[in-house]
Amino acid sequence: MSLGTVDKVLLTIAIVDLAGIFLWIGICLHLAYTKMDLILERLKNCSAIMVRAPLRHGGPWGKLLLIGGISGIVTFPSFYMKRGELSSEDLANFPMPLKRILIALQWSVIGLLLVMISFGIAVKLDFI
Repeated sequence: MSLGTVDKVLLTIAIVDLAGIFLWIGICLHLAYTKMDLILERLKNCSAIMVRAPLRHGGPWGKLLLIGGISGIVTFPSFYMKRGELSSEDLANFPMPLKRILIALQWSVIGLLLVMISFGIAVKLDFI
């Protein structure tokens, strides 16, 4: 069976998406193993982060969940600030390069998951 042009394009998008997710996991684990102490020290007055801090002892999966949670909090801080779970002073003093990385990670995983969900829906509804 020969693949048509559309099939090749869709397969390429799916492979790039899956590779992107593995790359995202790798970057998050690298941050978790190299920058976790700095991140937690800079956000020590934030109850939303400190509640999740024990995850750092949960092996790679726990570290991945912790970095994902922190990136979500840093990317969408207003929700946590309104509830008093995030210190605006800690967030303002957080290192900007690290903040940019966490925000980029959050938006990239949102995009990667949207692509994957779109493919799943398209396959389920027989569009592909």
